[in-house]
Amino acid sequence: MYDLIVIGGGPAGLAAANSAWQKGLRSILIVERDKEAGGILNQCIHNGFGLHRFKEELTGPEYAARFIDMLKETGVELMLDTMVLEITAGRQVHVISAKDGYQVLSAKSIVLCMGCRERTRGAIGIPGDRPAGVFTAGSAQRYLNLEGYMVGKRVVILGSGDIGLIMARRMTLEGAKVLACVELMPYSGGLMRNIVQCLNDWDIPLYLSHTITDIRAENGRVSHVTVHKLDENRQPIPGTNLEFDCDTVLLSVGLIPENELTRAAGIQMDPRTNGAVVYENMETSVPGIFACGNVVHVHDLVDYVSAESERAGAAAAEFVLKGQREGEALELKNGADVGYTVPQKIRAQAVEKAADVFFRVRRVFKNSVIEISDGEKVLASFRREHMAPGEMEHILLPRKILDQARGGQITVSAKEA
Repeated sequence: MYDLIVIGGGPAGLAAANSAWQKGLRSILIVERDKEAGGILNQCIHNGFGLHRFKEELTGPEYAARFIDMLKETGVELMLDTMVLEITAGRQVHVISAKDGYQVLSAKSIVLCMGCRERTRGAIGIPGDRPAGVFTAGSAQRYLNLEGYMVGKRVVILGSGDIGLIMARRMTLEGAKVLACVELMPYSGGLMRNIVQCLNDWDIPLYLSHTITDIRAENGRVSHVTVHKLDENRQPIPGTNLEFDCDTVLLSVGLIPENELTRAAGIQMDPRTNGAVVYENMETSVPGIFACGNVVHVHDLVDYVSAESERAGAAAAEFVLKGQREGEALELKNGADVGYTVPQKIRAQAVEKAADVFFRVRRVFKNSVIEISDGEKVLASFRREHMAPGEMEHILLPRKILDQARGGQITVSAKEA
């Protein structure tokens, strides 16, 4: 019987396990399906990580190494090359590996840190042939940075998420010609710094309100793609087609939290995030099971993943050592132009000073206001100079504001100032 089992050895799992150890747990296991800890960070060889957490720029492997080194100073066990098949509401974890076979492990608490996966071509239904040369951006990144394979020479990227933007620069540095980055929405889905550093600095055009409408092949490989401009209903506008001769298409069309294990355990899910519904301490609807990082909602910075996961690890330790938190929960709802909120529930009595709230807006804002209300009155407002869907927003809700809420709920809205 472990005090804590952490599922996933990426940045979320490493941070959660380290935090739980620092809070007093001494029987902790991390289960990781890959052969090394670090998760997706191992293939992210570009810098820009750690500015918030470590106050310096690190590459992905360097960032992961910081937490791996921290764990070497603890007694946390690491079970690598092991797949988790099932978790139960009774906090049993079914795992399998070539080394140890099938095992059923028990824990007093569990933290879910499985991360997220990419949407594929099949999920978005691009018309045309089905040739070689179509990759998700993350798969291409792994081939290039970890396996040492060049995936193409003339590239079109669909979607302007951060991975796609970073791969535009990476492919260019390796000698490929990135012809275009094509984005369905009228705004980019990535961070502004990545648009500047990965597209603008390399003269790679970004086509907003455009999409790929056809993929053609020769000899089984991508040979060219057709791109159309879209109208306000996201339908192709006749006569606006652009033709690109290319051998590779990279897809950066969204990330999906990896939650098959979560659903199978009967944990309440949020259709807005495709992740678990969580309380202020990242506890799910099943007592003793916590979730954090990209398995809850897709983050833009790994520093935020680590901070959130440290809270989850500390909360798991609190659950084991002191028992479950009590108190009525306020429900957080998304108001005007807000896509989702995390956490979805806050037990005000359990909040010492303030509760962290993360959310994303649905459109681009310049001078704007985040408004917190309880349905009857405005409880607080926060000013912003800029907000965009590609950049996650964070606010702190002080305990005194939570205590003022009436009706059992709080609504988070965004509007022009």
